[in-house]
This record gives sequence, C-alpha cells and structure tokens, in this order.
Amino acid sequence: MKFKVILRPDAEDGGFNISCPALPGCHSQGETTEEAIANIKEAIEGCLEVLNERARPCSQGEQIFEVAVG
Repeated sequence: MKFKVILRPDAEDGGFNISCPALPGCHSQGETTEEAIANIKEAIEGCLEVLNERARPCSQGEQIFEVAVG
C-alpha cells in the first residue's frame, strides 16, 4: 500500500517537516529529505499499528479477522 506524504522545509529550525494526510496526526521530521521520508515511513507504520489494535467486537456474533492488502 502506498501513501502520499507532504514534505515542507522547516524555516525556523532547518530540515524538513513531513506529514501523511491520509492519517490525521501522522507527522514526522528530518534533517534531510531522505531522513524525513524514512521517519514518516516509521510513523505511518506506528499509526497503522495503533489503529489496527483498536478493532474490538461490539456485539455478540461479531468476529475479528486479519486480511493482507497490497
């Protein structure tokens, strides 16, 4: 699965800020473009892991299954 990210120069501190609009609140930074991209990959993985852990059955008869995508 691929995600679009937005990379912005950080005028105050130098380096770059990067975010993933598909996952609100998923942001990172880095001193270089390469570092920022590597960091947002880790942030995206962390966000998805947390969101996935929130899955809970709400009523009797519901089941949790795992599926792979991409």
